[in-house]
Amino acid sequence: MTKTKIIRITTVPQSLAGLLTGQLSFMNRHFEIIGISSPDPQLQEIKDKEGIDTYGVEMTRQITPIKDLLALWELFKILKKEKPLVVHTHTPKAGALGMLAAYFAKIPFRLHTVAGLPLMEAKGFKRWVLDFVEKITYYCATGVYPNSIGLQNFIIQEHFCSKSKLKVIGKGSSNGIDTIFFSKNLIDSDLQSLLRQKYNINKQHTVFCFIGRMVGDKGINELVAAYCKLYEFDRNARLLLVGPFEKELDQLLPLTEKKIQSHPGIIWEDWQNDVRPFFAISDVFTFPSYREGFPNVLLQAGAMDLPCIATDINGCNEIIEDGINGLIIPPKNEEALYSAMEDLLVSKEKRKMLTHTSRQIIIDRYERQFVWDELLKEYQNILSEI
Repeated sequence: MTKTKIIRITTVPQSLAGLLTGQLSFMNRHFEIIGISSPDPQLQEIKDKEGIDTYGVEMTRQITPIKDLLALWELFKILKKEKPLVVHTHTPKAGALGMLAAYFAKIPFRLHTVAGLPLMEAKGFKRWVLDFVEKITYYCATGVYPNSIGLQNFIIQEHFCSKSKLKVIGKGSSNGIDTIFFSKNLIDSDLQSLLRQKYNINKQHTVFCFIGRMVGDKGINELVAAYCKLYEFDRNARLLLVGPFEKELDQLLPLTEKKIQSHPGIIWEDWQNDVRPFFAISDVFTFPSYREGFPNVLLQAGAMDLPCIATDINGCNEIIEDGINGLIIPPKNEEALYSAMEDLLVSKEKRKMLTHTSRQIIIDRYERQFVWDELLKEYQNILSEI
């Protein structure tokens, strides 16, 4: 029996591989899944790992009208050739181009997952352009899936599309989390010891961790400033930063970059394929982001038994319950961030209480298989309309 064909599109292969790890191969058992993303050697890795066919179409993350038109044409040609019943896009640029191409190619079911909106921090003409593109994306889609309740409310508030098109799958998240893989028990104690030795971390140190892109809208300027103040309060505090700088998109303040490179208590590592060891040697996860969809890194941190300090923005405030598995603070507020960090530095009992509930909450609500099963049901439901 011929399987129904579904095409999944992201702007860059890192998203196809990271945001949808395991999900593509799971769905490929039920449908014929094809992945499309920008050309990169990683596309071949995804093809081998997930067992799906892939296409490379050059897509940029910036506004590039000529390149975008070329990408739109390439996507249209692929869709006309493959004739899928479903096109499902992720990330803003792939969403806009993929939904337009699917609309013009008359694909019956055009689905777009919203996992964060850069426009939330944009202003002026750029905000107008991004709003317009988002509305076009949703207009072309037959179904829009915000991956958090907060994002759904924002989309309704901004009148991007009718409420009838919107649905949050399960309890949120685009892919859930593999809580067996993300478990502190799996991280060898010798490896933890080696990392602690490498970074000169001892038992007296309290390690605050951030994993993600080193950019302004992740709250890194505020985090570094708050940490430097905390270090003056207690020289045993450490800040572990893991992730790449992205200067072309959202550069940090020069002073922040200087402190990351020179402060005696700050440890920085570039992109890591396996972030679990870094969670394992940390005591508190800090995530002062300005905007999110449904941040996977908070799911990972919680599953790794870490209490989290997170901002009161959509996604974050659905995963973290203030005083239950972490602390919630206002975004862009250095003083509130410092107070929360000082609180968990000083009060070991409070930290222990939050740690006790962190992992179980993630297991109960966001286990990966649950999210996959809920999306599978959604595919089956919409395809039953044929």
